[in-house]
Amino acid sequence: MRVIDSDGKQLGVMPTRRAVRIAQEQGLDLVEVAPTANPPVCKILDYGRYRYEQEKLAKEAKKKQKGGDIKTIRLRPAIGAHDIETKVRNAIEFLQEGDKVKFVVIFRSREFGRPQIAESLLRKIAETVQDYGVVEKPPGMEGKQMIMVVAPAKKPAAKPKAPPAEGGSTDAKNEDEQDSRQALQAHSDGQTDAQESREQPPVPE
Repeated sequence: MRVIDSDGKQLGVMPTRRAVRIAQEQGLDLVEVAPTANPPVCKILDYGRYRYEQEKLAKEAKKKQKGGDIKTIRLRPAIGAHDIETKVRNAIEFLQEGDKVKFVVIFRSREFGRPQIAESLLRKIAETVQDYGVVEKPPGMEGKQMIMVVAPAKKPAAKPKAPPAEGGSTDAKNEDEQDSRQALQAHSDGQTDAQESREQPPVPE
């Protein structure tokens, strides 16, 4: 196998036993990262950290995909309030990750004769998660179960801001300035006329 150390340096092709010994001496693990290569490629690294990073990358890639998995949440008609909160919290988390959620209410014995209780429960849950998902399939009986499917809510597209009217603000500003100048001029003319009227000697009779 071809071995790469924790710093990305090529250690060359060597037997598996020797590669394992080198990894153990460094307190790390020997992980096969390219099994289909010829020869297979292994890397010396911290396997716990490597697994965490791989799961993180897979989760991010999943978010970018259109439509995720369908997560199933099972309930009973007589479920307690605390359990409902837990189920709703899990459903919201699934919806935020882009997954659909299928709620399944399971009936037992006498509960089967009161489907309205299960329907009321599912509609209440749908109302609670309405900010995160929309009902794709309303509550309905399927055999001895009642099922409701909620899909992730689509985020509304941001509305583009309307561009200002061409020359609108500038023209309005110019008109305001022009009106101010005209008002000032009229005021000055009025004062001048009044002053000339006072200074002009009276006409003899």
